[in-house]
Amino acid sequence: MTTPSAPLTPEQQPAAPAKKGGALLKKVGGIVVAIIVAVAVKVGLPHLTGDAVVHAEAGECVTVTGPDNEPKVDTADCSSGKADLFKVVKVVDDTFDVEKCADAGEMALAQQLNSDKFVLCLDKVAK
Repeated sequence: MTTPSAPLTPEQQPAAPAKKGGALLKKVGGIVVAIIVAVAVKVGLPHLTGDAVVHAEAGECVTVTGPDNEPKVDTADCSSGKADLFKVVKVVDDTFDVEKCADAGEMALAQQLNSDKFVLCLDKVAK
């Protein structure tokens, strides 16, 4: 008769085969999460921080605040009497050339909203 061998310790146990499907799923899941985060930041962050650019139309009124090199533009009621209230005289799309407002408005403001670039030609609203 033979004596049974001693049971194997965990270090002596043969390694279980790696699951290939789990690693692939984790990699694809990570990529999907990264894409979702990137889109959320691109689309949502300006609205969450209040730094959204307004693509106003001619006839609308806007307030312009902030420094000259990074002005913040918000739509406003033309009869609000707010300081820094301007009426949009003309909108020139697909350019940053503020000289396009030479014939319209006292102030020109180049803006970009996502991939759209445009210039707002503005006149100060009298109080």
